[in-house]
Amino acid sequence: MHPNLLHIGSITLPTFGVLAALGLMIALALSQRTARLVHIDPDKLWDAGLLSVLAAFILSRLLLIATHFAAFRQYPILLLAVPSLTPTGLLLTAIATLLWLHFKRIPILPALDAWAPCATLIWTFLALGHFAEGSDPGLRVPSVAPYAAIVALILTAAAYATLKRAHTAAITLIAAGAAQFLLSFLRQPGEATIAGLDALQLVALGMIIAGCVLFVATPGEIAPA
Repeated sequence: MHPNLLHIGSITLPTFGVLAALGLMIALALSQRTARLVHIDPDKLWDAGLLSVLAAFILSRLLLIATHFAAFRQYPILLLAVPSLTPTGLLLTAIATLLWLHFKRIPILPALDAWAPCATLIWTFLALGHFAEGSDPGLRVPSVAPYAAIVALILTAAAYATLKRAHTAAITLIAAGAAQFLLSFLRQPGEATIAGLDALQLVALGMIIAGCVLFVATPGEIAPA
């Protein structure tokens, strides 16, 4: 395990952060290609992608401060350094992104299709980051992260290959949710919440349901430019 890519005195460069940043940059670059494939202005999708990243960062930190305000008053810098992306933060980020797409008159369904391989590519780098820092231990395997990275990379290739067809985002969301749910049985079980399922399993089921809804809402084909 290599949790830190660089450690010189008081300066520490975490491997997870480097891989996450690298994944975001490559995914944004990929979105320039996928935008053209679904007939969206690449510059507009780039701006929307940056907005989504900034919204995730800011909203997750605001939620962290709101839920741990006493700790924030005592140790503000230390608390803000804690990883804070939660399902609630992701939901708020999704709402903010959809509002931005609507405000900028970017067609939502094609934009989601264009982002599908980008999102799974980010998942690939995040899984590699978890493997590097040893933060995704398995119950039946030493670490689930390598398997998650392989699945995410396969989904990235599949989503990109089928991008000119309909339902790319919906099918990718369903497949990613199903993969996350199955991978959860290899992980050390989290705290049960509803019906004996942990938070990650509930999120995975939510992804599957959202993907099914999106599948029904998506037109049968991508209109030509």
